[in-house]
Order: sequence, then C-alpha cells, then structure tokens
Amino acid sequence: MTTTVEYIRYRIAPDDQEAFEQAYARGAEALAAAPECVDYELARCEEEPERYVLRIRWTSIDAHLNGFRKGEHFPAFFHAIRPYVAAIEEMRHYRVTGVAGRGKAAGPS
Repeated sequence: MTTTVEYIRYRIAPDDQEAFEQAYARGAEALAAAPECVDYELARCEEEPERYVLRIRWTSIDAHLNGFRKGEHFPAFFHAIRPYVAAIEEMRHYRVTGVAGRGKAAGPS
C-alpha cells in the first residue's frame, strides 16, 4: 500500500504540554474513526521537550485533503486541537521511499 505521511511540528510551552497532549488524545478519536487514516503517532523531543512531532499516515494526500478534511470526522478533530494550530512550525506531506527496514533491536521478523 502506498501511503502519504503527514508530519506536523509543534513548539509547545511547558505550561501547555499536558493540555496539548490531552487535546491530541481527544482528537485521536476522530483520526481513529476516519477511513482515510492508516495510523498516527505524537512524539515529544527528548533533547528539547517543548518540541513535538505528529506523524499521520493517510491512504493518500487526496484522501487527507478531500476526504478527511471535508468529511464527518474533521470537525471533532479540529475542535480538539484548534488551540494549538498557531504553535505549528511546519506541516508537510511526504511519500515514503523504498528505504525502510527493521533494526536488530526489533527482534526476529
């Protein structure tokens, strides 16, 4: 399956981080219900804890922009994360290349 990966980088002040993560936990319910969404993950930087990256895999860029964003699940998602839209530093879509694999720490395949 060819997918589109969306990466969204945030900078969140320390006092807002707990609320930010809770907002994304609520928004994730809409992502999980959306047929256009393959999976998602919110990660916090260990070296600079105010930085976060959200990774969402979509079935395609069109499915994201014209399916999810115009569909029934987007309003609930956007309502949950709306207070943090101004904290976005970058939001881009990427196509996965053929360079991928598992490291030894992952164990046998």
